Amino acid sequence: MPQNLWNTDEANHLPDLDGLVYRSSLMGLDRAITGGFDSSVSAKLNRRDHLGRDTRLLAVRGSGLDAAAITENSFALLRLDEIEPLFGREMLSDAEINDYLPRTAFEPGRPRPHRETLLHAFIPHLHIDHTYPDAILSLACAPDAERLINAVFGARLAFLPYKRPGFDLSRQIGRLVREKPSLEGVILGKNGLLTWGSDARTCYEKTIGIVQEAEIYVQEQRKDKQVFGVPAFPAINAAERQEILAQTLPVLRGALSGRGGIILSYDDSAAALETAGGAAAGTVGQMAAPCPEYAKRLQHPPLYVDWQPAEGVPALHQKLRGSIGDSAPCIILIPGLGIISAGANVHSADENRRLFRQVINIIGGSLALGGFEGLSEAEAFDLEYKTPSAPTGELEGRVALITGGTSGIGLAAAERLARDGAHVVILGRRREKGEAAAASINRLYGPRRALMIEADVRDESAVEAAFRQTVLTYGGLDILVNNAGSAGGAPVEETTLEMWQHNLDVLATGYFLAARAAFRVMKTQGTGGAMVFVASKNSIAPGKGAAAYSAAKAAELHLARCLAEEGGAYGIRVNSVLPDAVIRGSGIWDSAWKEARARQYGIAVEDLYEFYRQRNTLKVEILPEDVAEAVVFLAGPRSAKTTAAVLTVDGGVPAAYVR
Repeated sequence: MPQNLWNTDEANHLPDLDGLVYRSSLMGLDRAITGGFDSSVSAKLNRRDHLGRDTRLLAVRGSGLDAAAITENSFALLRLDEIEPLFGREMLSDAEINDYLPRTAFEPGRPRPHRETLLHAFIPHLHIDHTYPDAILSLACAPDAERLINAVFGARLAFLPYKRPGFDLSRQIGRLVREKPSLEGVILGKNGLLTWGSDARTCYEKTIGIVQEAEIYVQEQRKDKQVFGVPAFPAINAAERQEILAQTLPVLRGALSGRGGIILSYDDSAAALETAGGAAAGTVGQMAAPCPEYAKRLQHPPLYVDWQPAEGVPALHQKLRGSIGDSAPCIILIPGLGIISAGANVHSADENRRLFRQVINIIGGSLALGGFEGLSEAEAFDLEYKTPSAPTGELEGRVALITGGTSGIGLAAAERLARDGAHVVILGRRREKGEAAAASINRLYGPRRALMIEADVRDESAVEAAFRQTVLTYGGLDILVNNAGSAGGAPVEETTLEMWQHNLDVLATGYFLAARAAFRVMKTQGTGGAMVFVASKNSIAPGKGAAAYSAAKAAELHLARCLAEEGGAYGIRVNSVLPDAVIRGSGIWDSAWKEARARQYGIAVEDLYEFYRQRNTLKVEILPEDVAEAVVFLAGPRSAKTTAAVLTVDGGVPAAYVR
């Protein structure tokens, strides 16, 4: 139920465009009003132009802007006197409108006018809202919509049957409002609610009030009704449901991979389980979109998988692989498991899930009112669809897990992978540092782009649980960066068994456990993958005074080559990066290790940086960011035909030249 959030003090502090900015911001906070769409709001006002002439303007929100982050610059300002004459035209195409409106701009640098600009211009009121509340759409999509709306609102609101958005509809509404000046609003068949007022507050409060009335009526009609039918079978218990999802999401992700990078998100709430498991789920999922905005965002019909738990998980996987084809659904309903959504990134997947939940709520409301009539196939086909935005990075929609990701090379790799669009899982033992790193990435690239999992790579069960959590969070895995580090060295006669075993446990066994878990997920997906082992110069160059460390690093390198051979048939590439002396930001170069290396070379600790710089051919210091660049190259499409390779990032150490 939407609430009236108007605050006079806040409104007085944000008076821009006669209160339009504040009103629009309030509406953007409440998805119960806007449906989360690019709802259109406007105001008519007066301003002086550059010559000092009084000018009537239409301020209308620009297209494609975040309704919750609106500023004064989010609105197009158009000369109303140059738009109103269009009301007298008999016909105007979308292309002609798109060509004409920019010519009416009051000042440069403003956003592109909203596609419903003419609708706002033709309604003779100062402040106008066009919103998509669930309850309003439930009424508007009911078979007897006009009678129901009259029963709820009387003569206060008019109802217009669906007409494609555009010039004809804008002019029809403009005429209606002029003929019936006492109207408070118009409900558009399959297209939301229009309201207006003499000022920003009046308009806002009228919108809220009408939506509240509709909500109360629809909820009363829906009370105690199982609109989607009784559950076909009992829900699977939560633990079993999670286990099946962990096995199934990579299969589904692989089946959807023809669309490029895909992120999956699932909803197994009580409402989602009721929807997916209801007797009518197969038909409800195929019902039409309730309005053009939903049709544009959820362009493909949901996929209902006709499966029952008694058939077993292999049967579910077979049905998924056989059902996807070229349909590319972004919503998948599986009885007993809930609703799975797909998107180019986690935001898109989450948004698709939320939108479908709203569609189901709208359909449920309409069914409680007697039936649901959404857009027909012809009506949906007639809409103007936007081409999906191009990926923002070459790793968009990919999932990467980085062991030892809380500092040094691992942290730099996580940040660099995220910059190229990857969703990153930071695995490490230092929770506080890992959570801070994930939070930083999420601030830069959006919520849920990064996840921190606390785990020790030496612990088999912890590693398996971490990969399972990764699958449940994003749907699968595309990239593993094996980077967990350990350091410690001594002359061989001073090397204890504990020191030897620790290096092998972290650097050999830890890399094996992570690679094995990643291999299993990647094979299940069937879409290939990339593993990058962060080894060391010591993998191929003898390390005097560091036998345990060097032997373990050599084991890493040979493990990578072996896995490259095993993975080739499945498109899984395994390559290695060999850095040297990456000290700054490193979590393993603690004071004891620095002192040991300085003692080995017979120099002071403070001289280590310069010693390592002078030791390499290029006389450069190697930074975590340098190694991260090599990691991203080997993880991404630019190295798609490279496996079992070794890339040194050491400034040139002759003893470690690859021969």
